[in-house]
Amino acid sequence: MSDKQLIRGAVHHFPVATNDYHTDIEQFRDGGLLIEAGKIAATGEYQALRVLHPDASVTDYRDCLILPGFIDTHLHFPQTEIIAKYGEQLLTWLDNYTFPAEQQFSDEDYATKMADVFLTECLKNGTTTGMVYTSVHKASAEALFRAASERNMLTIAGKVCMDRHCPDWLQDTAATAQADSAALIDAWHGKGRNYYALTPRFAPTSTPAQMAALGELAQQYDDVFIQTHLSENHDEIAWVNTLYPDCEDYLAVYEKYHMVRKRAVFGHCIHLSDSEWQRMGAQGAIAAFCPTSNLFLGSGLFDMAKANQFNVPVTLATDVGGGTSFSMLKTLGEAYKICQLKQYKLSALEGLYKLTQGAAVSLGLSDKIGNFNTGSDADFVVLNPRFDTLTSLRVDDPTSAEDALFALTMLGDDRATVATWVAGKPVYQKQECSDALA
Repeated sequence: MSDKQLIRGAVHHFPVATNDYHTDIEQFRDGGLLIEAGKIAATGEYQALRVLHPDASVTDYRDCLILPGFIDTHLHFPQTEIIAKYGEQLLTWLDNYTFPAEQQFSDEDYATKMADVFLTECLKNGTTTGMVYTSVHKASAEALFRAASERNMLTIAGKVCMDRHCPDWLQDTAATAQADSAALIDAWHGKGRNYYALTPRFAPTSTPAQMAALGELAQQYDDVFIQTHLSENHDEIAWVNTLYPDCEDYLAVYEKYHMVRKRAVFGHCIHLSDSEWQRMGAQGAIAAFCPTSNLFLGSGLFDMAKANQFNVPVTLATDVGGGTSFSMLKTLGEAYKICQLKQYKLSALEGLYKLTQGAAVSLGLSDKIGNFNTGSDADFVVLNPRFDTLTSLRVDDPTSAEDALFALTMLGDDRATVATWVAGKPVYQKQECSDALA
């Protein structure tokens, strides 16, 4: 019996790196994905693929959008249960909500339970890859990697490192941060679909000794990822200036410790100087735009035009739990609104690119995820653009995929998710796909 699967639906993806989102998108209104051994074997018109592969089993999502699985480049696994806590800005948010929540992740059983909740929320929203902060506890990173491995999700994660300016019961040291991170790299990085990210929470919560210890690892393991925060909040920036007076600006702290490079993802990047933008672009570092978090915590408005001016790759991220939704659709909708305020016209197709192929290209993973090219892992989400009465009214028939996608970014959430597939297997299924986009 053949193990080939043929997935039918309205297929849309970007096969190449591009800035020309309207020209370089590949679309098949009645399309097909041929899957073999968990990977994309072919993409094209459904009828043509069916003729070539009559023995393939067919899964029919004919009236739905089929998109590469979403890639969320900045989110906090231990903050799942504090999402939507009221009324703070960044530094008091950490003290009042984040640190007490993260204390619980010293319990491995608790971390394991919450990893299941966290990944289920990701999958029900169509997110198949996350770049994730765990807690300071080594066991929390292990729990997340185990849970992601059980689902065969491509996951980038790291143990948070912080040895000052947080409660004593949530601190590691320079030595333990380095030792635990190295052990996790050896155990998980490049094993299955797991990748490790060195994770200093942000410069204020790491001493120079800890930053130096992590910088040594960054040089020793030049293929690991790096994730941290940069220029999210004015008070944060002023604090960094007092803690690292020898550095000309916030980015220079990370440069001093060899952390600004390709595969380094800096969350927020709201209040950067032109010099910082220029240096990020020159070194291939990535800015993770976290719109719902930036609005919720009152941090500021990201400047997409400035990032483009200095050739800084921009990805989109939920930043749960400062961010207010696991939905990358809602995240894209809020990104559109911020860009409106900054006089930047963010199209639905540019947004789709940043959720999929653009993120994969920036992370150096476009041979594996973000697209439906032959040989890529078969990670994808199936969306019903008419999931309720309002969206059925809004999405005309016939309509363009771009218009349907834009409507989903304004009106959609996990209710639009019909199914999420990871490595050729359905790992989340919600509803039948009917009365949707023909």
